Amino acid sequence: MPRDYSRTLRVADQIQRELADLIRNELKDPRIGMITLTSVEVSHDYSHAKVFYTTLHSEADNFLTARGLEHAAGFLRSHLSHRLKLRVIPQLHFIYDESVERGVRLSQLIDRAMARDGSAEE
Repeated sequence: MPRDYSRTLRVADQIQRELADLIRNELKDPRIGMITLTSVEVSHDYSHAKVFYTTLHSEADNFLTARGLEHAAGFLRSHLSHRLKLRVIPQLHFIYDESVERGVRLSQLIDRAMARDGSAEE
């Protein structure tokens, strides 16, 4: 079991690297601008892959990016099949990763709380 698990992680890493390259160099969809793939989770049977991504755009632009990625999923999967030596190429499911955004908001809240505590002590 542990050996199988590490293979799943290696496959997920390889998918992440290949997708990042494909998105950067092969996709011409204007809806998909600068995105960062934060992680990939592959099911144990390799039939599905959750691809987490983040952008620096507004919420409205994120919607367009999501639509563009959904539209490109078949193209990306097809190109992955040429790059990966797997019997099964997973269906790609793109999911916006809110953790970066959440981290920034949390950091801002902490900064504000620290600033208030600093002014209360004076």
